[in-house]
Amino acid sequence: MFGFHNLSRQMRNVLLYEYDKGTLARFYGGIFSLPILQLLKDIPGFVKIVEVGPRDGLQNEKHIVPTAVKVQLIQMLVSSGFPIVEPTSFVSPKWVPKLADTKDVMDAIRNIEGARFPVLTPNLKGFEAAIASGAKEVVIFASASESFSKSNINCSIEDSLVCYGEVAIAARKLLIPVHTYCVLCFPVEGKISPSQVAYVAKELYDMVAQKFLLCHSTTDTLAVHFHDTYGQALSNILASLQIGISTVDSSLSGLGGCPYAKGASGNVATEDAVYMLNGLGLKTHVDLKKFMLAGDFICKHLGRSSGSKTTVALSKVTAPASKL
Repeated sequence: MFGFHNLSRQMRNVLLYEYDKGTLARFYGGIFSLPILQLLKDIPGFVKIVEVGPRDGLQNEKHIVPTAVKVQLIQMLVSSGFPIVEPTSFVSPKWVPKLADTKDVMDAIRNIEGARFPVLTPNLKGFEAAIASGAKEVVIFASASESFSKSNINCSIEDSLVCYGEVAIAARKLLIPVHTYCVLCFPVEGKISPSQVAYVAKELYDMVAQKFLLCHSTTDTLAVHFHDTYGQALSNILASLQIGISTVDSSLSGLGGCPYAKGASGNVATEDAVYMLNGLGLKTHVDLKKFMLAGDFICKHLGRSSGSKTTVALSKVTAPASKL
C-alpha cells in the first residue's frame, strides 16, 4: 500500500494538488480517489493503543478470573507490543468483585518491563491504596451525566469533581501522573449538551493537565475510548483520527461494558481497531497475530467466544500476511 500517511502534511497537500491536476492519476495509474486522499490527509502516522481489557474488560464479565490468569494475560499483552495496559481498578470489592485482587495483580506485575500500567482510582482512599501497591500512574473519571454519575460512583458531578481534586493534589505531591476520563454515558437522561461535556472536561483538565480521555468518548492532549453498543466505534475512531487524535483505548475481544450503564455493550475490540489501522497503513507497534493469541487465551478462560469480528473472520480464512 502506498504510504500516504507517512508523508509530511506539506507533501500530502502537494499530492492532493497533483491529483486535482490529473498528474497523480497518470503517475500511479489512477489508483487513488480524491475522497480517499482527503480522508488520509490529516491522520497521524502512528496510533497509540491503550489496552483496557484486564480492567474495563474483565470487570463486567460473568466469571471471576483467577489472579494468575490475569497476570499471564497482561504479560501476553505487553509482549504483543502494547505500550500501556490498564491492569485493574482500586475500587471497593463490594461494588466490583471481579477486581477484588488488585493488590495481588499489582504485586505480580511489578517487575514486568516494556509497558506502563495506570490504574483507576475513584477517590482518595483508592489512590492511597494504589500507591501503596506500587502504582506509578493513576486514572480518574467523571461523568457529564448527572444520573450516570450517581449510579456509577454514588455521587453528583460536583461532588465527584471535589473528590478528584483531592486525588489530583495528592498525586501532584508525589509526582504521580494522572489521566482523566470524561464519560459521555447517558442511558437514563438522554443526550448530554456539549456545554456540559466541555465544563466537566475543562474541570478535569485544569486539575491535572495530563492526557485527557474523552469517552464516547490541541489533539496531543485528547484520546478516545469507545464502546460498541450501536456498532459505531470504528467509525468514531476513524473520525477521531481525521481531526488528529492519535491515542485510542480498546479491549481485547471486545470484552467489558459498564455494570452501571444498562444496555451498554463491550468496548470496541482491539483486534478490530488494529486491523483497521493496519489496513490504513498506520503504525501501532502491535503484533496482531501474537495479540490474537491473548484474545483466544482469555476467551477460553471466560468460556465465551470472541467479540472481535476480525478474530472470527481470520479464524475461518488464511489472511494475507500484510493484514497481520
